[in-house]
Amino acid sequence: MLERVQELFREVFDDDDLVITRETTAADVEGWDSLMHVTLLVTLEGEFGIRFKSSEIANLKNVGQLIDLTARYVAG
Repeated sequence: MLERVQELFREVFDDDDLVITRETTAADVEGWDSLMHVTLLVTLEGEFGIRFKSSEIANLKNVGQLIDLTARYVAG
């Protein structure tokens, strides 16, 4: 899952060299502002065929939590 999400990060942030880990936060990624956050979430939703709830995404602290949330949705 981390590899698929990293590919999406690279696409959204237009950076083929971007490397993310479970501990990565918005502060670690150049250009990750509120608009890019929404773009990233919409891209993840489209890729995995899911819909996040705003209450869930408001409390995410890092990429690992985002991956875990995505995986829960994908698992059904």
